[in-house]
Amino acid sequence: MIRKLEHLFYEDRLRDLGLFSLEKRRLCGDLIAAFQYLKGAYRRDGEGLFIRVWSERARGNGFKLKEGRFRLDIRKKFFSVRVVRHWNRLPREAVDALSLEVFKIRLDGALSNLV
Repeated sequence: MIRKLEHLFYEDRLRDLGLFSLEKRRLCGDLIAAFQYLKGAYRRDGEGLFIRVWSERARGNGFKLKEGRFRLDIRKKFFSVRVVRHWNRLPREAVDALSLEVFKIRLDGALSNLV
């Protein structure tokens, strides 16, 4: 514990230190893994994990992911379902990044407003 921040609430400590919450850090890791998958890093392991829908009319980015419909609530916690809603809300600049490093930088900027 940092001495001068021990009396503050969790959110206030994170803001003072310039850090994201655990929820945002988990989401960031999920979105990075989704980016790597969509760019072809995990071609064998996750064959057919996401369904990409391309549209010029889409608000935000043009490469939306389609969310599957499930009857069981347990599937809402699956990686492919967890990531879709947040991926579709990312700006076009982040999704169209050519490298992982550029995506991470743009994702940090987008995450400050995302969750």
